[in-house]
Amino acid sequence: QVQLVESGGGLVQAGVSLRLSCAASGRTFSNYVMGWFRQGPGKEREFVAAIFWGAGDTYYADSMKGRFTISRDIAKNTVYLQMNSLKPDDTAVYYCAAGLFIGNLSIRSERAYAYWGQGTQVTVSS
Repeated sequence: QVQLVESGGGLVQAGVSLRLSCAASGRTFSNYVMGWFRQGPGKEREFVAAIFWGAGDTYYADSMKGRFTISRDIAKNTVYLQMNSLKPDDTAVYYCAAGLFIGNLSIRSERAYAYWGQGTQVTVSS
């Protein structure tokens, strides 16, 4: 059974950095794509970033490119999301997701991910 457990969220001031972690367990993820999504208050859930577990290729939403960095530690089975220069608009619940990549769905789509964590709240105050 795949389990994804996010941590690292919290209440921070605008301009600071925060690193989210997603501890993954339950199987070998070498053929998986790992993603971060977020859902702000009153908004739909949106794609943030993704990384191919095996090759390490990364992809970002255009609005987060340059501020956010996704990475993974294979030995720790953990995916990270480094968020810099946080803004109040970054306030959201951040979700980690995992999906077996077979190429028929965009990795920017929620439909590409079969497994989801419970989410971690990030609140950025101005």
